[in-house]
Parts: sequence; C-alpha cells; structure tokens
Amino acid sequence: MTALVALEGVDKTYGTGIAALARCDLRIGQHEFVSLLGPSGCGKTTILRLIAGLLAPSAGTITAPRARGEIGYVFQEPTLMPWATVLENVLLPFRLAHDRSAAATDKARDALARVGLAGFEAAFPRELSGGMKMRVSIARALATEPTLLLMDEPFAALDEIARLKLNDDLLGLWAEGKWTVVFVTHSVYESVYLSNRVVVMRPRPGRIVADIPIDLPYPREEGLRTSPDYGAACRRVSAALREAMAA
Repeated sequence: MTALVALEGVDKTYGTGIAALARCDLRIGQHEFVSLLGPSGCGKTTILRLIAGLLAPSAGTITAPRARGEIGYVFQEPTLMPWATVLENVLLPFRLAHDRSAAATDKARDALARVGLAGFEAAFPRELSGGMKMRVSIARALATEPTLLLMDEPFAALDEIARLKLNDDLLGLWAEGKWTVVFVTHSVYESVYLSNRVVVMRPRPGRIVADIPIDLPYPREEGLRTSPDYGAACRRVSAALREAMAA
C-alpha cells in the first residue's frame, strides 16, 4: 500500500516533560477511513496535530500532504467566527490565503450545499443548531478540496440523533470524494460504523496497540447497526480497547 500518511518511530514529549507518544508506527493509504480510538490522554489529538504539521515530533519521521489546502481539519468544537455569516466562515481558508476570487466563493457555496446547508449562507452561527454549526465546520474543511481530512471528535458534543445523522452524511461525502479521513473518537460503535480500520491506542505514553480491519461493506446504512457482523466487529474492537486500558 502506498501511504498518504506515514508515522515511523514517532515520539512526542511536550516542553512540560509529559511523554504524549512513544514509538508510534502508522501507515494510512489513499481513500482510507481510519479511526483512532482510545481513552483520554492516549495521544489521539497529538497524532492529528503532528500529521497536520501543527506540532513537530520529538523523534521519528512523519510523511503527510503539506501543500496549502491539502489538509482539512475539523475540531471538536465548530470554532466559527460568531460575527461572520455562514458563507464568510466557510471562506476563511481562502481569505487566509488572500484568495478573494469568485471561484473561491463558488467552492464555499458548493461545500455548504454538499453538507445540506444550501440557503443558509447569510445566517449567523447564533441562528444554527449544534449539528448545523458542525456542518459549517465540515464545509469549511472540505471547501479547499483537501486530500486528507483530519477530524478530532467532531460529533462528541451532539445529541445521539444528530450524531447518527452526521455519521451517515459524513460517509456519503467520503464516498463521493477521493479524500482520506483520520477520525478521532472515544466511541467503539462510531469507530466501527464509520471506518475500514480502527487503530486502538493505550495511554501515557500513547502507543498503538492494535490495528483492526473492519470488513463490513459500504455503503453503510442504519440496518447495519443491528446486524450480527456489526456486533461482532464492535466486540473485537471493545476487547482490544479493554486490553489497551489494562496494559
């Protein structure tokens, strides 16, 4: 497999002396959907930030896309500018690149349509539900047509109904595009439903202890959640997570 993202022998120790990661090896290919699963403090977010180039490793090497616009990042909170309209929020990556072209506006509008928010361009964040704000955040990440989408527990704060709907919508967007997703979650069920691989981590310092293929067909629909195959995959991932936390 030709890796779009590769971590080789990666360590990360912060200036405070906290060892966040130790000897992490991970390869992610084009158009994979990979979830990082583990307890708080195991280094999941640190891996995302290292891949994004927001942090530098203390040891080891990282290969990832580095050209402007090739990485989209969706944070745990929507991080929208409250004084700006929905369209202006989605245009932010272009504005930071000093791109005020009509093509940039067209891409932002298209991204909003893809996440189901056509017609909300002039709305302000205060007028949106939590799920709609997260859709704006996803649209902003997709507007630059990235090769790689990094998502840090984007649905954790949402109610169950909104979360399940956004899981399905995210898979639909991923199926349409050619981008790769690295998705951080605390949920076994979410990781299995979304991913074709689940990477399980143990804490302090964070290490990858299992890399589990999820051999369930796409497209994945609501009925999958009650299927025996889905239940069996969740049990495998749960067992790996229990072992990681007990180690």
